[in-house]
Amino acid sequence: MANFDIDQLERRVDGLIHLCRRLREENASLRARQDVLVAERGELIEKTEQARSRVEAMLSRLRAMEESL
Repeated sequence: MANFDIDQLERRVDGLIHLCRRLREENASLRARQDVLVAERGELIEKTEQARSRVEAMLSRLRAMEESL
């Protein structure tokens, strides 16, 4: 009976070790993906700001042209 309990415990421990490894790998993968997404977000924010600045500059030039007419 004691052998059965030990074998069952050993299988459960092995399962937990496997689960722990899988979760660590998944966590590392998710962290890497998060880093990529954060970098992409920063690039998109920068591009949006550049586009906004260019549009504002065009609007200012258009207003100046309109006022000079």
